Amino acid sequence: MLPQEIIRKKRDGLVLSAAEIGEFIQGVTAGSVTEAQISAFTMAVFFQGMEMDERVALTRAMTHSGTVLDWGDFGPVLDKHSTGGVGDKISLMLAPMVAACGGFVPMISGRGLGHTGGTLDKMGAIPGYRVQPDLSTLRDVVKSVGCAIIGQTADLAPADQRIYAVRDVTATVESIPLICASILSKKIAAGLQGLVMDVKLGNGAFMENLKDARDLAETIVEIAGGAGLPTAAILTDMNEVLGTTAGNAIEVQEAVDYLTGKSRERRLHEVTKALVGQMLVLGKLAATLEEGALKAQAALDSGAAAAKFEEMVAALGGPSDFLGKSETYLAKAPVTVPFKATRSGYIAAEKTRAIGLIVVDLGGGRRKTTDTVDMGVGLSGFLPVGSKVEAGDTLALIHARDEAAAARAAAALTEAMEIAETAPTTRPLIHARVL
Repeated sequence: MLPQEIIRKKRDGLVLSAAEIGEFIQGVTAGSVTEAQISAFTMAVFFQGMEMDERVALTRAMTHSGTVLDWGDFGPVLDKHSTGGVGDKISLMLAPMVAACGGFVPMISGRGLGHTGGTLDKMGAIPGYRVQPDLSTLRDVVKSVGCAIIGQTADLAPADQRIYAVRDVTATVESIPLICASILSKKIAAGLQGLVMDVKLGNGAFMENLKDARDLAETIVEIAGGAGLPTAAILTDMNEVLGTTAGNAIEVQEAVDYLTGKSRERRLHEVTKALVGQMLVLGKLAATLEEGALKAQAALDSGAAAAKFEEMVAALGGPSDFLGKSETYLAKAPVTVPFKATRSGYIAAEKTRAIGLIVVDLGGGRRKTTDTVDMGVGLSGFLPVGSKVEAGDTLALIHARDEAAAARAAAALTEAMEIAETAPTTRPLIHARVL
């Protein structure tokens, strides 16, 4: 069937067969389906949705568009995936923490999508670090170090690479069938034995309310389970920047400070420990979530997690002394400007999606697939929501390429951060778990 006929069928709200979906994805992989056709297909799915059988078929077709790894008896091979947020650098700490606890983490990560930052972009801020090694190197690093944070190679779920890039710039990110297929095709192709999903919920997430987030979590767990991949999901809060930074090199530095114990923002620390604990339970490296969280803390306190991170960076081409000299290796923006409170009160709320878009506008994200990301720009020093501030206090630092960009960011931050006379109600960090 012609690609346009498959698109027409989905556009009109009809159910696609597994054969039709497989044929379309085969065309995506071969290059016979154009970017315009991918865009039309994803928009049709965005508006018309997919039945569960279609979702499973799409995931399988994308998984088998390339190589599917088999680790044999090696393991436990585990991973975590976030649905995306602002300031979400958890993967950078989590992978070496799990490795320090005896797990093996072949983390296939992605670029930023829309207003959210991407783990792959962050790792790309480390000079020399190979974000897309070949599969042989991936195997060697995971087996010798215990973890490797990389992007999709040409071998793993290649259809997803093309579709992912188109979704980023065509406003078709927030589609549960497309999100599930994108995430799970990469993870299943990586040969995992256990997966933990961090499903973000709030005004900085693709799923803003609890119902949508739970629907996504339950769908991912159901599809993954049907494919033989034990999966659990944790619904975590994304109504404010996670940690104190948003940007690429800036977030890498926060991750370094976290691993070395220089600073650990409370919310970031609690969510990271919860995810590591759940991974260790899935991998049978801990009997309970509480034991898993304690092992995660021990990996930090002993320095074992930090050592794993540095080993991974060196094994993938980065500096062997990165932890000790990260500030000299990471890119810095030429202009740093404080953003100050204009009145006294409490930080009552953040428009977190808007803050993510400020980073994109500074150059830290992409407006189109061919854009080059500026690694040095971003925002740092965020105070948590609920903080009491006085007029003139610094609420964040703007790292920009020039004064004009910094001024635009400051104007946008004025709209994105609310200061009120009374402190806001405390929100839970973890809203729910789906097992």
